[in-house]
Amino acid sequence: MKVLHVLKTQPDDITEKLMSALSEGEESNVFRLYDKDADYGALLDSVFSHDKVISWW
Repeated sequence: MKVLHVLKTQPDDITEKLMSALSEGEESNVFRLYDKDADYGALLDSVFSHDKVISWW
């Protein structure tokens, strides 16, 4: 299963640990909305190419 983590802000230690636990044994990618050069077209493509999308607000 492919997991996509979408981050609104830079993650703290707890968020990183949770992301790691939820992705254990799975293929995972991270999309950083807080990057000023975030490519929203790439985000849309990623949402449809992953089995699970988790938004971290």
